[in-house]
Formats: sequence, C-alpha cells, structure tokens
Amino acid sequence: MVSTASHIGDFQFKNVFMNAAGVYCMTREELETVRQSAAGTFVTKTATLESRAGNPEPRYHDVPLGSINSMGLPNQGLDYYLDYLLELQDTAPEDTFFLSLVGLSPDETHTILKKVEASAYQGLIELNLSCPNVPGKPQIAYDFETTENLLTEVFTYFTKSLGVKLPPYFDIVHFDQAATIFNKFPLTFVNCVNSIGNGLYIEDETVAIKPKQGFGGLGGQYIKPTALANVHAFYQRLKPEIQIIGTGGVLTGRDAFEHILCGASMVQIGTQLQKEGVGIFERVTAELKAIMAEKGYDSIEDFRGKLHYMD
Repeated sequence: MVSTASHIGDFQFKNVFMNAAGVYCMTREELETVRQSAAGTFVTKTATLESRAGNPEPRYHDVPLGSINSMGLPNQGLDYYLDYLLELQDTAPEDTFFLSLVGLSPDETHTILKKVEASAYQGLIELNLSCPNVPGKPQIAYDFETTENLLTEVFTYFTKSLGVKLPPYFDIVHFDQAATIFNKFPLTFVNCVNSIGNGLYIEDETVAIKPKQGFGGLGGQYIKPTALANVHAFYQRLKPEIQIIGTGGVLTGRDAFEHILCGASMVQIGTQLQKEGVGIFERVTAELKAIMAEKGYDSIEDFRGKLHYMD
C-alpha cells in the first residue's frame, strides 16, 4: 500500500502535503478548510505581535506561470492563531500544526517567541526569516551575522520545536555559510523557499500590483528550479536532525516528487492552492501515489533525498 505519510521531528503526519503560509490561512475558517481537506496539516498566516492590515491593494496578482505579491504581512495577530491552535490541541490532540510568526524587530521577535514558549502550545513553530514584502525592512536571512545573533539569543530560552522559513539563496558559498550557522542550533526544520523577492510583472504599460511600485515576490512555476536547488543544497549540508520542508512551484504530484527526491520531508503548496482551492491536495496526493506505485516506492523515505547525479 503506497503511503504519503511523513514526519517532522517527533511529529507524524498522514500526508506530506500542506499549505504554504500566506494561502488559505488568514482566518480560522480558511485554516479549517485546509484541516478538513486531504492535506496532512496546515501552517498559520505568519503572525506579528499585533494584527496588521498589510499593504494597499491590489497586492496579489495571478500571472500565467505563477503569481506576484507584496502582501505586507496582513494577519490577525499572534493571539488569534495561538488561541485557535490551543483549542485544536484540546479537540484534535492527535493532530499537529505549524504556527508561523515573525517580529518586526528583534525585540518583537523575542517577545513573540517568549509568549509561545510560556504557552501550553506543543506544536511546531516556524520563524519567518524571509519577509521580502515589508517596505524598508530587509530579509533577516540574507544578513548572516544578524541571523546567527538572533538564533543564539532565541535558543537561550526557547525549548519547543522551532524551524525557520528561508528566502532563496543563489550562490554556493551562501548555502555553505547559511548551513554552517543553522547547524549550530537545535532547529527542527528549515523551509525552502519563500518567494523570490522583488520581481516585476507588467501588463500593457502598468505594473500588476500597487505596493512598492509593483515590485513583489514571485511564486509558482517561475521558482521551482530555485526551490529545488535550495532544498537539495540544504539537504546536502544540514545535520540529519534538521529536516526540510520544500516550497515553491508545486502544481502536480511530479513537482512534489522532485521536492522529496531533493530531500524534502514535507511539501507546501502556495500559488496553485490559491488558484485551485483545497481540492488540489487530493489531486496531487493521487498523482504522487501513482508515481510512487509505478516506481515501486511504498513510502516517501524510499526515495527522499536520493537524487541521481551524472557520472
């Protein structure tokens, strides 16, 4: 019997697929839709300490090969998502979910993480180091010194299962430098990748989104090769206990198969979930199982990370 079950750390999931933060995750109603679908779990919208309206609209636009967005971290605030997850911990204790969060400053990041640490929440936490769409705010993960300093401080008090959401890296030396930093810490996972920052899409003579004069993060088919490269580069470099979530350009079961082949233990879907709705989870699961059956694989561990190279 072919199974697409997987695990991150000590947490088991019935299916390798889940949403990407930013899609079907703003409200409890959207998260419930994902929870009731074929997905194995969900991740919340990346939460800041207080609720945010985000950037002016239009701030998301579907394009032929994916999407462009400059959302500006709209979210309901940490308490909204944390309270919901604590409720689920009581009503659905057999399931595990991901709480995504980010601070708009190092102090806010510590305030948020200390609040989660002090809470009864026992699920997974994703610290988003890759928010490219807040005007005037750089991506933390591109500043290696800041990243190391932040994680050093975080792990003086944080004891729960923490991972980081990463932007795409484009240089081999950056893979090396980032992995050297991450291997110093008891991270549970890294998530590769967030959107490719600061793309520009034009229709006729006008930009497609309003914020930042049209500059925004690219998602969808555009980014799959970059996402696969990041997944595999970190699979090659990180210590085995740090698992990888693959995100970027997943439209089909074949796309997910490639993410797992590169080393991903879970696969997130963003742009295509936005376009297609939660029915995508049932479709891509069936497509992935068909590929696995054809190749004689019973579980994703039969092929995870076993990418072939040319002699």
